[in-house]
Amino acid sequence: MALQEKLEKFKKQQENMHSMLSSITQKPGSSKPLSTSKSVPYSATQLAGAKAPAQPVKFSNDTERLQIINSIRKGPVGSQIKRVIELLKDTRQAFTSDQINEATYVDVKSNKAVFESLTNNLKVNYDGRHFSYKAKHDLKDKNELLHLIRKFPEGIAVIDLKDAYPTVMDDLQALKAEGKIWLLSNFDSQEDIAYPNDPRVVIKVDDDLKQLFRGIELPRDMLDIEKDLQKNGMKPATNTAKRRAAAEFQGISSKPKIKKKKHEISKRTKLTNAHLPHLFLGKPESENPNAGQS
Repeated sequence: MALQEKLEKFKKQQENMHSMLSSITQKPGSSKPLSTSKSVPYSATQLAGAKAPAQPVKFSNDTERLQIINSIRKGPVGSQIKRVIELLKDTRQAFTSDQINEATYVDVKSNKAVFESLTNNLKVNYDGRHFSYKAKHDLKDKNELLHLIRKFPEGIAVIDLKDAYPTVMDDLQALKAEGKIWLLSNFDSQEDIAYPNDPRVVIKVDDDLKQLFRGIELPRDMLDIEKDLQKNGMKPATNTAKRRAAAEFQGISSKPKIKKKKHEISKRTKLTNAHLPHLFLGKPESENPNAGQS
């Protein structure tokens, strides 16, 4: 009996709940009535049409950067050293290991082989924290460049000056244009040599070079000399053909007349008796027709 009473009581509670729900849905101003029906599922064709079109997969910028970093760090030690030295040479600034890593992706701190190669490189200066470029000659501007060249009267190779500072080659050409230095090519090594053009500088010339210079027989005609200079890649300072053509046009002889000097007796003239041999033949002075004449 108790069980039957409980079932009836449960049924009454359910009926009360249904009546409450229906009263709520029928109140004025309420939202749309709640639907107790189950939602109808979409068909497969409807779902397929609702999906957005698939986009092609692209690597992000971070992925590409990581690939570049990985290829650099797995590359040969020599190529990594080259990247670092080019950075130091182009910027002429001092960099820490972390700054080098940010600029070149070369991990100097973690790669022992790269670190040891950099610290022992002749072109790199390391003070314990910073790396910087070390040129053969520590120069800053054109004045220091000229001062250095004047210390080498026998010439200094341009290849030793190329890495002094970024604009050193422009300054060399400027000094040449100003007439302060000479830039001559070495025919054996095809390298340019810088010489100071200063008359105060004493230049030492080897005896072999002196003999070679003196042993060269030059042509007698300036036209032939100019042709030989042009054959050796040098520009003559004179133009004999043009000068002679202009002289002939104006009716002037190209060969200058040689003026003969008149031999006159002066106070500085040294007189001898070589033209008077009869004075030394033992003849008396009276027989000399010129005796008594001074």
